[in-house]
Amino acid sequence: MENPQDKNLELLSHLMRRAGFGLTRRELEDYSKHSYEEVVEMLVTPKETKWMGDYLVRRFDGEASGMINAPGSARRWIYRMISSDTPLREKMTLFWHGIFATGVPKVINGRVLSDQIEMFRDHGLGRFDDLLLRLAKDPAMIVWLDNQENHKDSINENWGRELLELFSMGVGNYSEDDIKECAKAFTGWTIGNTEYMMVRSKRDSDWPYGRIAYHFKYLADDHNDQAKQFLGHKGNFNGEDIIKVICGRETTARFIARHLYHFFVADEVPVPSWNDVPPRDAKAIDELVKAYFETDHNISGMLTRLFNSDFFKS
Repeated sequence: MENPQDKNLELLSHLMRRAGFGLTRRELEDYSKHSYEEVVEMLVTPKETKWMGDYLVRRFDGEASGMINAPGSARRWIYRMISSDTPLREKMTLFWHGIFATGVPKVINGRVLSDQIEMFRDHGLGRFDDLLLRLAKDPAMIVWLDNQENHKDSINENWGRELLELFSMGVGNYSEDDIKECAKAFTGWTIGNTEYMMVRSKRDSDWPYGRIAYHFKYLADDHNDQAKQFLGHKGNFNGEDIIKVICGRETTARFIARHLYHFFVADEVPVPSWNDVPPRDAKAIDELVKAYFETDHNISGMLTRLFNSDFFKS
C-alpha cells in the first residue's frame, strides 16, 4: 500500500520541477511541512527577499557582476534561477522571455536587456494588462520591433503585428486593418537618450551595467490622434487603450492559457498552428480562461488554478 507521505513528496517534487528548477531532498522535506495547497500559495505570492547570490557573483565572477558582456549577464541569470528562494518568479521570468523574445544582435546594449529581464521578474505574476503595457514601453522591445520608426505620417507595423500575432491573440483573430490601426495608436512611443547611446555603443556596447541606457519616451507631436477602428471598437486610441481592448478579449485569455499549459503541463503543437489545431486538453484551457477573468487577468490566479488542478497533478 502506498505511503501517503511518499505520495505527497512525489507530488511536491513534480510541482517544484515544473514551477521551479528542482530542489534538494532537504528543501523537499521543508516544503512537506506544509500542505500542497499552501506550497502553491507560497509560490504564486513570493515574499520580497534580497537574493544572496548577488554577493557571491560580485566576489567570484566580476564579469557577470558588472554586466560587461552578454555571457556574463547570462551566467548571472542562470545562477539566480537555480539559487533563488522564489523559484516560480524566476520560472515565469524565463517563460515571458521565451514569448516576448528580444536579443543582443539588434538591441546591442546589455543593460537594456537586463532591465527587461528584471521587468519580467517584477511583473510576470501580476495582471497581464500591466505586463503588456510595460512591454510596450520597454526600450529593448521598442528597438527589437522598430517602434522608434513608427511615426504618425509613416507607420511601422512591426510592433503592432507582433503584439497581436505573437504576444496576445494569435493568428486568425484580427485583420490587417486591425494591425494598421494598432500601429497608429502606438505612434510616438519611442526611446530617449539615443544620441548618447549611439556613441557609447560604438565604443563599449557591452560595458558596464551601470552606463546610462535607453529609456521610454512619448512624443505627443508624433502621435496619430485621429479616430481609429480596432477589433470592433472605435475611438481616438492611444497604446493604453489598445492594450485594454486586447486584454479584455477571450481570444487573449485562451492564448495565454495555452502558453501556460504548454509550458507547465504538456507539449502543444507549435504556436502558428493553434488557429487550426484544437488544444490538447480543451477543458483545461477552459478552466484557465475562467481563472483569467475571475481574477481580473491575473497570471498568479491562473497559475493557482493550474497547479491545483487534476490535469497538472496527473
